[in-house]
Amino acid sequence: MNVGLVGNRRYRPLVDLLARLAAEAPKLGVRLSAEPELAEAMPGYAVGGFDGADLDVLVSLGGDGTMLRGARLACQRGIPILGINLGRVGFLAGAGPDTAVDALGRLVSGQYTIESRLALTARIGGSETEFLAVNDVVVHKGGIARVIRLAVAVDGEQVGEYSADGIIIATPTGSTAYSLSAGGPIVVPGVDAVVVTPICPHTLAVRPLVVPAAATIAIRALDPVPAPEELLVSIDGQLAARLAPREDVTVQRALRAVLLAQVGEESFFGRLRHKLAWGDLTDRNA
Repeated sequence: MNVGLVGNRRYRPLVDLLARLAAEAPKLGVRLSAEPELAEAMPGYAVGGFDGADLDVLVSLGGDGTMLRGARLACQRGIPILGINLGRVGFLAGAGPDTAVDALGRLVSGQYTIESRLALTARIGGSETEFLAVNDVVVHKGGIARVIRLAVAVDGEQVGEYSADGIIIATPTGSTAYSLSAGGPIVVPGVDAVVVTPICPHTLAVRPLVVPAAATIAIRALDPVPAPEELLVSIDGQLAARLAPREDVTVQRALRAVLLAQVGEESFFGRLRHKLAWGDLTDRNA
């Protein structure tokens, strides 16, 4: 099995974990490929280059941000990704640093399941560039704090105008992230839908909207802005592009799904209870 590694070196357990994985890989019949900064942290081990490698699975070593970055890479390659959480929440991760070597063994022996997660693409105006999003596409205002007017259409039909700080278009995976913080609903991953969540809407009449995953969503900024760089489109909170007034952001379902490898038995609702304290009514200060 050819396994690719992506990671974030700011996490203290990473270097030790890389050494343990590299030492165990030959025993399992695993060939490791890694990003340059990770390969540098494994001197003395046979680790191949990441770019252009023919990978069977990708392993993310870090927090939720590393997992999202790795998931976009894995989706583009059409391979599954396993998350090893070194951060605080790690909602999408399937293992932790103490169980990472065991998780690698389970991958090799086929003792894992695949969760297929819907992904989105976003295109700005007439550009040929497509951005891939695992969690969400967000249209928002930079610079000074003030609301913006945004028009939203679904499959060419006008939904309405929003006066808000922005709009979040979230997948079911992203429904537990920024959209949840903005008051959006949690969507179980198996539901084929996308959530449109306004950010701090300036009216009580606007609420989150759930639309079919096959829908094409268009968002247009209606107001001029003081400077072009103040209107932005963010992808998973990691990539950003400028949006001009009267220019559309078109969001659609991606052709490929994100494939999450899970080596444990914890369910989606179990992760909600365990990692987000969902339904926990106990007084933690008692």
